[in-house]
Amino acid sequence: MGTRQKPFYRIVVADSRSPRDGRFIEQIGTYDPKLDPPAVTVDREKAEKWLSRGAQPSDTVRALLVKQGILPPLAPREMGGAQKAAASAEPAEQE
Repeated sequence: MGTRQKPFYRIVVADSRSPRDGRFIEQIGTYDPKLDPPAVTVDREKAEKWLSRGAQPSDTVRALLVKQGILPPLAPREMGGAQKAAASAEPAEQE
């Protein structure tokens, strides 16, 4: 959604067999990154319903749901590749 230089995103529940920008089952929220602070609206009941049915959020949506308090933060061992590398990166010790 949105236009050039004005992004706006819908948070949707989609079947994994559907194309990325194709049909979706239900819209559960929106994300507007251009506002300060970024505006996130999520229907908590719908999100919890789909998560309880086994829906797997993308990494970005998971981060938004954690910020909204719908999902608990992941432990470092449960994170995916890029998140795990960023979390485990420690500054080098100097002698």
